[in-house]
Amino acid sequence: MWRMAVVRALRARGAGAGAGTPRAASGGAEAQLRRRLESELEDIRGAGTWKSERVIASRQGPHLRLAGGSAGIINFCANNYLGLSSHPEVIRAAVEALEKFGAGLSSVRFICGTQSIHKDLEEKIARFHQREDAILYASCFDANAGIFEALLTPEDAVLSDELNHASIIDGIRLCKANKYRYKHMDMQDLEAKLKEAQKHRLRLVATDGAFSMDGDIAPLREICQLAQKYDALVFIDECHATGFLGPSGRGTDELLGVMDKVTIINSTLGKALGGAAGGYTTGPKPLIDLLRQRSRPYLFSNSLPPAVVGCASKALDLLMESNAIAQSMAAKTQRFRSKMTVAGFTILGKDHPICPVMLGDARLASVMAEDMLNRGIYVIGFSYPVVPKGKARIRVQISAVHSDEDIDRCVEAFTEVGRKHGALS
Repeated sequence: MWRMAVVRALRARGAGAGAGTPRAASGGAEAQLRRRLESELEDIRGAGTWKSERVIASRQGPHLRLAGGSAGIINFCANNYLGLSSHPEVIRAAVEALEKFGAGLSSVRFICGTQSIHKDLEEKIARFHQREDAILYASCFDANAGIFEALLTPEDAVLSDELNHASIIDGIRLCKANKYRYKHMDMQDLEAKLKEAQKHRLRLVATDGAFSMDGDIAPLREICQLAQKYDALVFIDECHATGFLGPSGRGTDELLGVMDKVTIINSTLGKALGGAAGGYTTGPKPLIDLLRQRSRPYLFSNSLPPAVVGCASKALDLLMESNAIAQSMAAKTQRFRSKMTVAGFTILGKDHPICPVMLGDARLASVMAEDMLNRGIYVIGFSYPVVPKGKARIRVQISAVHSDEDIDRCVEAFTEVGRKHGALS
């Protein structure tokens, strides 16, 4: 009897539904979920904060072609700071690694997912940053998710800048340490929090080296002085600094002369260092050894594909051979910032290739970005929740491979569009 009941139920469920027909919402719970999600999505559209994805039909670079569109679009919103994502030697290194080591390891590192190129790259990263050892991750988001939980206990404390990257915030949430948040780059507030945290066993100050939304650079000298005064450690995320800040591109700790005072560095291979993917932690060898044993994103994620490792390794080689590419960016960044300021725009940050053009209104930022694209300039409007409400902006990012003519065209387009939409008088 129960068999007949099952057959009748299956026939009833399948009645009228042909092969290949999308499954309709089954049950009240799924229908309720769909209504709620559709309402939330409509709210996002209504607020002018909807984030569309433009499809690129060419290599990443200073000039690109969009799918279904013409070529020659000037790209001002990639993290391709050194222009290495399409550098011929970087591409060649990826192909060679792919041919020699295969497409991927199909495994995590401690089982059968470590190759000689992984160990070579980790050694090279540690040497570049002048640290004892390094460990690779699938992304810097994973590196930030993996370090705090493994390092800190309920006996410890972590003190975090309020505008740190979301990955740092999420990583700190995962750990059981006592959490303190200090005002953005406010050293008086950090000192007050350090005094309050003296009751804990270990104190770790966590900050971005360069803040990705505002283009400002953490006051690492002062942070390190306070850390020394209150016997704390310093952690920096260098995703928007590695490769181009400092005399030899080693980052904000080199730029500000505190390489020997920063204990832990997390950074990415997916921006200046080839632009493919991957992240890492570099610091004391016992810490790296502990992360190999306890860091969950490392233990439970496949190892980096050989082609990605090959890209990053060659990018580091090019960087350590010469700092000419990195140093060429300073003049181009200054050119854009000064011309935009003269035109009447407010640009946040200082001397960093991240140049946020502040507009305030989310819809204005979105509309202006679309108008810029119509003029051949690829930029993106940033709004809540990526930045605080009322702080919408178009974030322009300068690359070492932009020409002066590219920069001037961008400023001209901004001026035209700004006047059209009332952002300039």
